[in-house]
Amino acid sequence: MNANSTRLFKNKASVKYTVLFCLCSLFFIGFNGCASIISSTTSDMMTHLSESISNNDDLEIVEAGAPAYLLMIDSFILKDPDNQKMLYTAAGLYASYADFFITDPVRSKRMANKALRYAKKAVCLSESDACDLKSKSFEGFTRTIADMNASHVPALFALGDSWARWIMANKTDFDALADIAHIEEIMKRVTQLEPDYRDGAAYLYLGTLATLFPPALGGNPELGRSYFETALTLARGKNLMAKVLYAKFYARMVFDRPLHDRLLKEVLGADPYVPGYTLVNTRARQQAELLLMDADDYF
Repeated sequence: MNANSTRLFKNKASVKYTVLFCLCSLFFIGFNGCASIISSTTSDMMTHLSESISNNDDLEIVEAGAPAYLLMIDSFILKDPDNQKMLYTAAGLYASYADFFITDPVRSKRMANKALRYAKKAVCLSESDACDLKSKSFEGFTRTIADMNASHVPALFALGDSWARWIMANKTDFDALADIAHIEEIMKRVTQLEPDYRDGAAYLYLGTLATLFPPALGGNPELGRSYFETALTLARGKNLMAKVLYAKFYARMVFDRPLHDRLLKEVLGADPYVPGYTLVNTRARQQAELLLMDADDYF
């Protein structure tokens, strides 16, 4: 094992935390998906508000203004507690907001708990056998996931996403970290049922999970590369975070400096103003700059 692999081995717990934090970037595209749900519940003003958030390039404004939006979502759920679409939307928004902006661990856990609670209820409403999935044996869990169909995909994806954020919020609990395998099963099922869901976002999860560790420690970087390449194809250049994750986890894993720098420079050279992705692309550009600044030390 070379020095770089040894370093990765010693920091494997830290890598787990890092990957889950990076995955937080994926679901902020969910703001764009709220419009159709909100429009059926309240006025056009709310539809426009949702679109404004997803297309905003000012993270500070979103940080300050999104809590009021979350409170409104809560109020809608209070009035309609069995609205599955509202539940899985709220799950994604709470999880994403916490991971983007909340640094206090107590608040982070509280918001992650709410996100996971909303997502679990959404899945339960979607499929009765999926109620209380978290308490099933892993074999029972995989059987239930395998029985789910395309109509379950939005709630299923939200569950995997929220579960990942919950793990991140509880990163000092190794029992929580053991749940990572559940997330992988969920995202694999999403890709089987609807490969291009959210422009291939599930493949980004799978690519990241496959490149957590080097091959000597159970990682599969080439499988991860395949997942990332599929994600890039399905994203069609819209989601710049796909290239950031590819560079951070695969290119750094195999110490491919040319690929690493090319991907990140493409992010910085791309137009971030893409409908539904401007916010997450702004975040991606920030991360790309930091990774390039650190590249000489890493490689």
